[in-house]
Amino acid sequence: MNEARVLSIYEGFFSGGARILHSDVVLGLHGGAQRHSVLSIEGEMHREATRQPMEEDACYRSLTAAGVPVAALRRGTGSPDGPAPFTATELAAAARATAGADVVLSLKEQPLALLGHAGLPLRPIVVCLHRSDPENQGPALDALLAGVAAGRVQACVCCARSTARAYAAAGVPAELLHVIPNGVDLLRFRPDPVRRARLRASLGIPARAPVVAFAARWAAMKNVPLFLAAARTYLRREPDAHVLVCGAGMTGDNPGLRAEIAAVLGDEPRLADRMALLGVRGDMEAVYAASDVVSLTSSSGEAAPLCLIEGMMCGAVPVATDVGDCAELVAGRGLLTPSDPEAVAAAWSRAVAEAPLFAPALEAGREQFSRTRMIAAYGALIDRVHRGVPQEPVPDPR
Repeated sequence: MNEARVLSIYEGFFSGGARILHSDVVLGLHGGAQRHSVLSIEGEMHREATRQPMEEDACYRSLTAAGVPVAALRRGTGSPDGPAPFTATELAAAARATAGADVVLSLKEQPLALLGHAGLPLRPIVVCLHRSDPENQGPALDALLAGVAAGRVQACVCCARSTARAYAAAGVPAELLHVIPNGVDLLRFRPDPVRRARLRASLGIPARAPVVAFAARWAAMKNVPLFLAAARTYLRREPDAHVLVCGAGMTGDNPGLRAEIAAVLGDEPRLADRMALLGVRGDMEAVYAASDVVSLTSSSGEAAPLCLIEGMMCGAVPVATDVGDCAELVAGRGLLTPSDPEAVAAAWSRAVAEAPLFAPALEAGREQFSRTRMIAAYGALIDRVHRGVPQEPVPDPR
């Protein structure tokens, strides 16, 4: 059989773990038995108080540098209220793109609003699911269930067990749900004393100071107020400690974030001197290597958060709330905490103090989170859909 032509549909290019992982998959499979391309519905997004043109996104640059064709259906700014109706010209362009593919990958369920239009060529669709709250996805869940009922959706990749359970409960047949755990580049994400020293020096952080990293976009599900309240408690308790905040919208230019910080630290503004707002970074491996703890305070939506995996692989002890697969990810490697500022701050202190106890488990679990394993599993599933082989569950290596 000739190589499989695979088209990925993105809602848009903007900073986020799902796009990083999906782009890693495309880059890992492009060439040889599969030929990949990407169609982004929006050419520019406005999210997390950040304007994000496609061409400025790190994933876009990586894909195009590797020779993966990337096109945008629209050149306007994606609205936070949802996409506008598709025009006849846009649908014709989407039809041409899908006609040139053997298999279509939908990054999350949102692009199914486009792929479900009558008149588009019938191609098997694999939907890549990266959340654990289908009930909060609005009409996107309806589009997914309609695609399943019509026989267009041939398989769903779930990045976590919690994702598979949630979407099965929402009505997706269990036989279509395949768990392929997230993976990262283990050569890039590893403990590195040189990176650790350099980043700390660049930020004016002493070598022995405790450092907590919080890598999350400015979004309600990330529960930034809880993180800030915990940071206040922690910085007051640990006078030498520092906090690093990364992600889209996590800068002083964001008035919403400034207001949240003022509300929490208003009567102790000097605590903010030990809180660095770093925004979107292209060197997260250095940020994590410089940190002692990687924390997540999300209240919903998470499945297998990339920040926890990347941080752990760099030697940072994970501390997370009990959302999605977080409990399984941190088991034996870190700490699970209730959604309470005092409890979160106490967990950070304990994680720093007990880091040597967690180190063996962090090292022993590295191969479980291999990007190579993840890419191979995606490739095998795509090949089976392309060949029309009846679907069987993809073995979960955990």
